[in-house]
Amino acid sequence: MAASRYNSNDLRRQVGSPRSKGRDTKDTLCRNVVIYGHCRYMDTTCNFNHDQNKPASGPSDFLSKKSFNADSPSFTPSGQNLGQAKKTTLSSQAANAAPFTPRGVTASTQQNADLTMFNPAGAREFTPSGNTQNYELGNSNMGNGAAQDNGVFSDPFAMNSMAPALANNAPFNPYAGDPSAVSGAGAGFYSSGGAYASVPMQQPNYHLYQPYDAYRGELQPWQRSTYDYFIPAAMREEIQKKMFATQHTMPGLPKLENYHSLFSLDTSHRKNTACFGYHSWVYKAQKVTTGLHYVLRRLEGYRLSNDQSVMSVMRDWKNVRHENIVSFHETFTSQNFGDSSLIFVYDWHPLAKTLAEQHFSSPLGNNRQRYPAVPEGILWSYVCQIASALYYLHNKNLAARCLDLSKILVTEKSRIRLGSCAILDVVQYDHNRPIQELQGEDLVKFGKVILCLATGMPPNLLQSSNTKAALDSLVKYSRSLRDALQFLLSPVASNGQPHTIAHFLTMIAPQLAQQANNTLRENDEQQYWLAREIENGRIARNVMKLSAILERGDLGSQSNWSEVGDRFQLKLFRDYVFHRVDASGKPDLGLGHMLSCMSKLDAGVDEQIMLTSRDNETVFVITYRELRGMFERAFNELIKFSKSPGL
Repeated sequence: MAASRYNSNDLRRQVGSPRSKGRDTKDTLCRNVVIYGHCRYMDTTCNFNHDQNKPASGPSDFLSKKSFNADSPSFTPSGQNLGQAKKTTLSSQAANAAPFTPRGVTASTQQNADLTMFNPAGAREFTPSGNTQNYELGNSNMGNGAAQDNGVFSDPFAMNSMAPALANNAPFNPYAGDPSAVSGAGAGFYSSGGAYASVPMQQPNYHLYQPYDAYRGELQPWQRSTYDYFIPAAMREEIQKKMFATQHTMPGLPKLENYHSLFSLDTSHRKNTACFGYHSWVYKAQKVTTGLHYVLRRLEGYRLSNDQSVMSVMRDWKNVRHENIVSFHETFTSQNFGDSSLIFVYDWHPLAKTLAEQHFSSPLGNNRQRYPAVPEGILWSYVCQIASALYYLHNKNLAARCLDLSKILVTEKSRIRLGSCAILDVVQYDHNRPIQELQGEDLVKFGKVILCLATGMPPNLLQSSNTKAALDSLVKYSRSLRDALQFLLSPVASNGQPHTIAHFLTMIAPQLAQQANNTLRENDEQQYWLAREIENGRIARNVMKLSAILERGDLGSQSNWSEVGDRFQLKLFRDYVFHRVDASGKPDLGLGHMLSCMSKLDAGVDEQIMLTSRDNETVFVITYRELRGMFERAFNELIKFSKSPGL
């Protein structure tokens, strides 16, 4: 190929110019003859050869062969000679040739003389060279493409070959540390060391705010708001108020041996001895050793005469754990209030109200008036919860004894707990009353509490009135509720047998089923909002880590650390998420975009985004997975220079 390449300088050297003088040019073909067919200086000053039929020497001979002229031979195909077709015939020896037989056909097929055509069923299936891996399901000893006895391959889609693989039907775990170690369904499809064993399992792309369709109502896009991403405002406000109430302190109160930061919870400063026989006060306090908050019930001026009573009560009541009973922890005496006081320690439930404060609170302090009656649905909720607590205590051979409107707490919406238990067991330890009698009094007190709520009369008015007349006035309530109250207020049945809480539960079984259904519905609601807050917690954690990385100055020996390397792309990602603007240049505060981007960063999905600098000079097309790696590397580098652990 190198000999056929020439330029104008080579042509000038190989073909003579008429103006070339002083050289031997008789054997060199004139350039004008080659280009124009003649030379006007042929008879005058041109000393070159003008005869094209005369063979030229050197490179000019090559040019004469490459030139196209009338004497060039015409193209003649090899298969024909001047229009006469050449017949193609087989050799006489081809008739005696053996028929074509592909490899892989069995001996019985080769011996069949009538078989003169190619049989695809007898051919061996293609196997890549160097790979003898078996992918058959039913036979682990048979190689890929091995022929069967009948010369036909087994169907890979037959169910009998899949039976061994489908026998182990354990659930597949997509979150296993080794995705190739599939121990459940489909394990037979991946033999050990196979080509698929090294293929990594793709983790699921976590979607933002997966809704609970069974609970969430159908809302149109224009009916949604920012609060759909978070818990309801009323629920958030209630939780924040409880947290604020936990931090309350009151100066001037003494510090006890194991408790500090006391805060008075009494809403009235009037002393009352009706319930315990002693003046009692309630405080909120924080324990020194654990930092947890508790409620202290103090009996003023009580002198403990029998330590055995305290030890016995603590042993029995410390093991009581029920969702409708305020848990008791310990009791001790103290002289820090200027007198001999007996203090009982209970669980702390912030912003809890008593039933008296919830339904009989009067701004004028008048306890002689009647209040609106409680709806029947709420009454049945109270009845079922108190009955459940009494059934638990009576089975443990205990009695509540302190069933009073001022001692039953409402901690959440229609959620009540029996408070101040175990106090009367200590104060009246020497009375030695039988437990069956105390449990019978629990039922009567239980009935009076519900009757007060149903009639709207405070306890002092109900005591001065006729109980039967109060029952007859409950005409607006159902017959089942009136029968339940009649059962509680009658300690003895018509046959002379005392009433028990087990008999009462049998009577109100339909209402217990309804209250269980309501409880499960509330639990579904709480679970729904909890799922939302899980996403918000992840995002808040990532926002704090991202803020710790960006806009940081020097780190170690590297100056302007947050502006170089991976941190620069994280800075562009920050602008992409939080500093977007619309077409008119106004800030775009779409909360859904921010939450979606931060959630995808935390999951590390493979979705691509385009990051642009503020001067539009730098553009990156990057995936969230790559950003996640940069994010973790940058924060881990911060941890190396920090004394505190990471988020």
